[in-house]
Amino acid sequence: MFAALLGLVSARPALAQMILRDAETEALMRDASAPLVRAAGLDERNAQIILINDPSINAFVAGGQIVWIHSGLLGAADNLNEVQGVIAHELGHIEGGHIIRSMEGIKEATGIQLVTLLLGAAALAAGGGEAGMGIMAAGQQAAMGRFLSFSRAQESSADAAGARYLHQAGISGKGSIEFFKKLQNLEYRLYVPQDSYVRTHPLSSERVAVLTNLYQHDPAWDVKTDPALEARFQRVKAKLTGFVNDPPRTLQLYPLSDQSIPAHYARAYAYHKGAYTDQALREIDALLASAPHDPYFLELRGQILLESGKPADAIAPLREAVERTGGQPLIATLLGHALVATDDDAHLEEAERVLRNALSRDNDNPFGWYALGNVYQRKGDTARAALATAERYSMSGQNALALRHAEIAMGGIQQASPDYLRAQDIAMVSRAAMEKERKR
Repeated sequence: MFAALLGLVSARPALAQMILRDAETEALMRDASAPLVRAAGLDERNAQIILINDPSINAFVAGGQIVWIHSGLLGAADNLNEVQGVIAHELGHIEGGHIIRSMEGIKEATGIQLVTLLLGAAALAAGGGEAGMGIMAAGQQAAMGRFLSFSRAQESSADAAGARYLHQAGISGKGSIEFFKKLQNLEYRLYVPQDSYVRTHPLSSERVAVLTNLYQHDPAWDVKTDPALEARFQRVKAKLTGFVNDPPRTLQLYPLSDQSIPAHYARAYAYHKGAYTDQALREIDALLASAPHDPYFLELRGQILLESGKPADAIAPLREAVERTGGQPLIATLLGHALVATDDDAHLEEAERVLRNALSRDNDNPFGWYALGNVYQRKGDTARAALATAERYSMSGQNALALRHAEIAMGGIQQASPDYLRAQDIAMVSRAAMEKERKR
């Protein structure tokens, strides 16, 4: 189940985009990147691959041990090995301590970019005939040269580091080469200038030549991706296609004549998105016929039933999905929501238990806090309902509302209890943030 979350990184305006969260996708990215993360010497517990709902072909880092990948990149990749090549490159930026660069009117990114950062200041002065304009243009060109030189050095460094990670992990660099060739073709098609001096990243053809020579001599060059891992990628790509695209486009990419698992998956999302519930459930039935206990197929069946106004029918498949994933927090949150949505108070105790367990393992889930707040509100526990609401507002940076609800929570929760201390922490952090904002 893809869930779109907006504003989780709103502290960084360039990153205030819609984050896509999905249990199956996150599990795949974790497994596919783990050997690369280890090769980079990073902590697997802190390293993350986060998906952003953006159709452009891009990936970047912006501090910490997080690689941000656009949905357009996954859609453009033919196989998992291509994505692993991108991840390896971005991990190289993390190891190198490279930071995101910001310029007005240009998307911030340090990763692979489809569109180059072209500075037009010099063009403004071209033909002006005034000495002042000429001097300004020269100064701007010099500054641009320094910036681009630094950026090219970063990219070359990340390329070299990424190649080292792939080698140490025993993963082929073919995917990396194939992906760069795609970018090269797009550059030619979009008439991107080929003078590498005016580019923020080394020209793709240059990078292909250097990396091809490097990768072809690596023992892992002919190593194939594990078929099971590749099959998981094709599933994830299909469901992402169904989620982000209009239904007609998805059905064009995965026509009814295609009876593969990814095609059924993509069409299930497309039909559900188009409110064709019966067709969506038929696609899910086809998936479950091939794998009756697949937790992610069960999750999607539960989601479709829940969002089609049948929460009671959604409980059984969601319960099994939670059980078979060891209590996966995102799926557990969906189960908790289904339990609440039945409007049957007999389900409230289970809903509270399920949601609290889910949030204890993954508290960066505003929808989970919203659902838990509804549970407490239904049970008449207004103080803990306020605490859940404070958590949700705190996550989204709405400090005044977080403070207000944290204070309401402290007024009704026993002092020194864990929930009281948590409300106190939220209030303290919110006050500090508001004070800092006032001083600006």
